[in-house]
Amino acid sequence: MLRQPPAIEGYGGGGFRVGGEWITGSVLILDDVARPWPVPALADFSLDSLSPVLAEGMATVEFVLLGAGPVTAPPPKGLRQALQAEGLGLEVMDTASACRLYNVLAQEGRRVAAALIAI
Repeated sequence: MLRQPPAIEGYGGGGFRVGGEWITGSVLILDDVARPWPVPALADFSLDSLSPVLAEGMATVEFVLLGAGPVTAPPPKGLRQALQAEGLGLEVMDTASACRLYNVLAQEGRRVAAALIAI
């Protein structure tokens, strides 16, 4: 039986409401499971912070949707190329936009990981 991807029902105030549960801080949604993600700011985002995504690989994930915080900003230098070397794309936007896009893509059945920095 296929799991239904969790919907992001709210964000702000330093956390997210995902699938009816409040998660304080940043969140990583992978394989239809939302979990706390210890990346408080874009400057802390690294290839290591995506180790759960890399462990799953392309069988589970087409690309990573990064919510960069309150405004869109480029990821740390070289990170996009490192993910491409692993076979994964990276889409970066502000967290609010990333939440909305994740909901659309998840309902379409797309294999997307959402790495969302809390605002």
